[in-house]
Amino acid sequence: MDWVYIEDIAAHDGRDVEIRGWVYNKRSSGKVRFLLVRDGTGLLQATAFSADKDSPLFQQFDRLTQESSLVVRGRVREDGRAPGGFELSMTELEIVQIAQDYPITLKEHSTPFLMEHRHLWLRSSKQHAVLRVRAEVIKAVRDFFDGRGFRLMDTPILTPSACEGTTTLFETEYFDQKAYLSQSGQLYNEATAMAFGKVYCFGPTFRAEKSKTRRHLIEFWMVEPEVAFATLQDIIGLGEDLILFIMERVLTKRRHELETLERDPKPLEAIKTPFPRLTYDEAVPVLREKGSTIEWGGDFGAPEETIISELYTSPVCVTHFPAAIKAFYMQPAPENPDVVLGVDFLASEGYGEVIGGGQRIHDLALLEKRLEEHKLPREAYEWYLDLRKYGSVPHSGFGMGIERMVSWICGIKHIRETIPFPRLLYRIYP
Repeated sequence: MDWVYIEDIAAHDGRDVEIRGWVYNKRSSGKVRFLLVRDGTGLLQATAFSADKDSPLFQQFDRLTQESSLVVRGRVREDGRAPGGFELSMTELEIVQIAQDYPITLKEHSTPFLMEHRHLWLRSSKQHAVLRVRAEVIKAVRDFFDGRGFRLMDTPILTPSACEGTTTLFETEYFDQKAYLSQSGQLYNEATAMAFGKVYCFGPTFRAEKSKTRRHLIEFWMVEPEVAFATLQDIIGLGEDLILFIMERVLTKRRHELETLERDPKPLEAIKTPFPRLTYDEAVPVLREKGSTIEWGGDFGAPEETIISELYTSPVCVTHFPAAIKAFYMQPAPENPDVVLGVDFLASEGYGEVIGGGQRIHDLALLEKRLEEHKLPREAYEWYLDLRKYGSVPHSGFGMGIERMVSWICGIKHIRETIPFPRLLYRIYP
């Protein structure tokens, strides 16, 4: 008798199989026992029939509690009424362990309680669906870049200097010197792009932001492509293609999970390229018309991002932000050096920024000037300056946060549910 996974059950119709998993739910009805089993890949209803209420199979069944681990054996048969369209006619039930007083019951629980039990909350159907979508998004990202000839380059997590700004760094001891947890792999990616032409890195990043908004995590995962000779417009086109590729993949392969989450797929299906584009100068008066108090030169916060992203059915590309509010490495616009060749992709339906990037400074003297203006220690960036001394070219890239993308696709209002174990301002357990 073969051990099979529930997601593959359709291929075993009419055959005897073994399922290894956990009790999701159970109920009795006269001479019939219904057992809903989960194995991490799906749910399967197993049924047992007996005129004898004291049959060994029923005795085993009666001992089972929620989340008890077990092995069930029986014959698979198609049944449109059962979850997933198939049912197991159970002939054997082997108990591995009886779970005692499982804390997450079918009643309503508070969010703090569920976060305290995140290690168990992952087993619930909606959390399970979100994380399956997350896995699909990550696979789609890798397939997209690998399929376009990008090379994956792993960048360091421990770094000697800042990328985005010194105020949000986690500092740690590195033998006899200081090191920081990476905010981004971008600077190192610029080096690998000069060696390989087009590259991407994909890994965890850390921001010591004292933020409690529903869009921020302290530790999150980011994919960052970097392309030699690419301009701002090139990188905007790459971002559009990436988002569309991810959407099409999830809508094709994870529609069942979206149904579990009660996510209306129509807004995702409506996304088309090219995306609407606004300059910062065009966006500010629109925001003020909609009630924002933003002045020219102010950065967008969540309210501003929400206002703009609710105006369109596709993501919006906002470009040419003031240089004063952007990172030191951003290339000034040739027609106006007070703004930079940068872009933020704001997701539709009010979900805010999912991609941020742009063109990098390729002129040595200008980059040296920017380091001075930002009061960054030159010695930590000598290697970065070298990239402008030896064959410098215009180049561009962006970063896309996986959790924000998953939040948008799944229709989740708080980002904490888009990663297995979120790190928040006041939460590092479990």
